[in-house]
Amino acid sequence: MQQDFTQGSVWKKLLQFVVPIFGANFLQAMYGTVDLLVVGWFADASAVSAVSTGSMTMQTITGIITGLTMGCTILLGHNIGRKDGRGAARTVASALAMFVAIGAALTAAVALCAHPLSVLMNAPQEALTQTEAYVRICGLGIICIVLFNALSGIFRGIGDSKTPLVLVGIACAVNIAGDLALCGWFKMGAAGAAIATVAAQGISVICAFVIIRKRGFGFPVEKSDFRPVRRVMQDVLKYGLPIAAQEALTGVSFMIILAILNGFGLVASAGVGVAGKISALMFLVPGAVMSGVSAFCAQNVGAGDYGRARKSMLYAMGISVCFGVLMFLAGFFLGDKLAGFFTNDAAVIDAAADYLRSYSIDCMLVGLNFCMMGYFNGCGKTAFVAAQGIASTFLVRIPVSYIVSRIEGVTLFAVGFATPAATVFAIAVDLLYLRRLERNRR
Repeated sequence: MQQDFTQGSVWKKLLQFVVPIFGANFLQAMYGTVDLLVVGWFADASAVSAVSTGSMTMQTITGIITGLTMGCTILLGHNIGRKDGRGAARTVASALAMFVAIGAALTAAVALCAHPLSVLMNAPQEALTQTEAYVRICGLGIICIVLFNALSGIFRGIGDSKTPLVLVGIACAVNIAGDLALCGWFKMGAAGAAIATVAAQGISVICAFVIIRKRGFGFPVEKSDFRPVRRVMQDVLKYGLPIAAQEALTGVSFMIILAILNGFGLVASAGVGVAGKISALMFLVPGAVMSGVSAFCAQNVGAGDYGRARKSMLYAMGISVCFGVLMFLAGFFLGDKLAGFFTNDAAVIDAAADYLRSYSIDCMLVGLNFCMMGYFNGCGKTAFVAAQGIASTFLVRIPVSYIVSRIEGVTLFAVGFATPAATVFAIAVDLLYLRRLERNRR
């Protein structure tokens, strides 16, 4: 259901919008974990490796698609803020047409390139066949993944974060049932997990269209609107492509940093992997807040109310920092307890806790960065957001990780400071750009 962010209590509307986004992000984070757990229960190590490697490939592709859909969220928010129902209708129709075309192209590309992609990901020889099967099956159903993310972006653009939560919940339930049936009962291994994933996304897309048919978007969309409008698609790509590029390069940067830290040995590598899973959960709230601020600000920028948009950014900073302090304390003092949920190897637990003690400092900082990024996204300055993210990663985080890792006798605790150092750099750049925007606006 469409929600107007240009009126009413800022903090109350922002909080009501952000909480369902957090819920959806949490369920999506659990999505791949469930696949891995169920396959681990019912299949051998090669199937576990195949799902782990194949899902990383699909997550990278999904991240790029999610970045593109942000362009639709921002443009739709601007339309609604201006009370431009016809523009909103054309945005929805053109975006869906564009993402269907993108989904069809990706379906063919990923299905045909499943083998080279699996080899590129350095899948173990024993798991190569199953990895290829997992990637090919997910590739054949990637149009469902694209449409699911496109529809979620559209719902958030109109101020509806509850429907995506419902859809993710449906997808998770179907995925778990499919995993248990195909991997547990039929012993299909990685292929079964892939089929369950595609089926879950497909059913959630069908449910989304049923919801749209029943209650609409809050503005009339006619059959005549379902014609691709070149100008609209260009605007969606203008806002979405920079974020998609950032997502792709961020994925590459994680691989580079993991390769650097693998030089510390097997135990350290496993510890950093566990710490990565924990930190991903720690950053769910800042990530949800950034998405919420992007949509909230987009409507107010469309309405020309930059003061209200800036106020939402400040409220969001307060929420993120408060949560970030709690996450820092948990990571610093309880890192070993948190790591114990993922492994029972004492050496790996110690390595993860050592890394988390410094890495978790970022929890207090990243909220400030993410909230400003959300504000810039809502203003349509996605090119700056992408440039800032890429610069902080490739100019600070990766070089600092590499330089510190080369110091003789250095520990993971020292290497972990690279991430908060990169965020400090990003915040400084954000503040300079924010000051420039405010000066130009005045």
